Amino acid sequence: MTIEEAQLNVDEWIKTYGVRYFSELTNTAILMEEVGELARIMARVYGDQSFKKSDRDINLADEMADILWVLCCLANQTGVNLTEAFQNNIQKKTLRDAERHKQNQKL
Repeated sequence: MTIEEAQLNVDEWIKTYGVRYFSELTNTAILMEEVGELARIMARVYGDQSFKKSDRDINLADEMADILWVLCCLANQTGVNLTEAFQNNIQKKTLRDAERHKQNQKL
């Protein structure tokens, strides 16, 4: 599935099952919540925090997909073509950082 197809699939699902999009502000808050859930998993799996009983059924891929879902919602609501935006972002980073990371002695 392409990013464009993901945006279209989310839009179709919202219109079929979701009644309507939540407001942009609500979806932004939901996005932050989902990122927090991903951070919680990362802190426990790859960081120093220990697991709690409530952490037993964690699913890293599902949490990442939740983030992508809400990001697609926000893109659809605000008229952002994520494919175009991502391509432009890669180009920006390539031009800006062509040598920067290679010269970073910390890496």
